[in-house]
Amino acid sequence: MPLFFFRIRNGPYSGCADQATEFADRDSAWKEMTSVCADMTAGLARKLQENSEWQMELLDEAKEPVFRIRIVAETLD
Repeated sequence: MPLFFFRIRNGPYSGCADQATEFADRDSAWKEMTSVCADMTAGLARKLQENSEWQMELLDEAKEPVFRIRIVAETLD
């Protein structure tokens, strides 16, 4: 089974999981990523600063991005 890593970026800060997670396929990995992201979103939204960005990425075994979810807060004036 393929191995994947999760990485979270919040502004200039970034952290990647040290241990890989096994998923049956990319579809299973995507479903888990969206589930984890959904669980984190409420707390994240309450702390989001203006003009900031938060990202969750799912990386393959070579730690190259496969999927990315971004939340961007922009001031539009």
